[in-house]
Amino acid sequence: MNALQMAASIPSETKRGLVIETARLVLRAPSRRDLDGIVALAGNANVAEMTATIPHPYTRADAEAWLEKVRAGRGHSLVIFVNETRRTLVGVAGFGHRGGEDAPEIGYWIGEPFWHQGFATEAARALIDHAFSETEIDALGASCRINNAASRRVIEKCGFQWTGTGLCQVRALNASVPTDRYVLSRRTWASLRGWGASALPTFTKAG
Repeated sequence: MNALQMAASIPSETKRGLVIETARLVLRAPSRRDLDGIVALAGNANVAEMTATIPHPYTRADAEAWLEKVRAGRGHSLVIFVNETRRTLVGVAGFGHRGGEDAPEIGYWIGEPFWHQGFATEAARALIDHAFSETEIDALGASCRINNAASRRVIEKCGFQWTGTGLCQVRALNASVPTDRYVLSRRTWASLRGWGASALPTFTKAG
């Protein structure tokens, strides 16, 4: 249940201190206290093999290196928590440019214990709403492995349109795999914005 890109980045000028709240989730910048939970969830091969950048096995050192990249502005992401406690980490999400792509790409992964609860769709919609309501982005991309039916459903429920196939290197497999690629324009988002008549998520600045 994971989009292909594990650490898609939110442009630093739009996300420093950003906190996004939805009906069930809180998305915020990661910190060192989150690393044990990230290792526990991302260390699952079923998660890693559906992302581009998570190695397997995934160690504490890998998580610390990822956090340093985030703090250095080379891979901004938001961690996802269940809103009721703000203590239960369920995954990571973000959006940003990657090599050669015109539109920034949304990415997310959800830990296996939290699959099939709609968290990926809720987090993805919140990021999409943030991108189109708080930035000047005109379009977002998305991709998933062709055998990742759950992630494909999330992408399609968010209104993305299929644009073709491609290949992506997956670190956990040390191999290139076929992927489906999608795009969502600002115009399409505006026409579909209802998301079931829901309100926009809450965007605040931490601290």
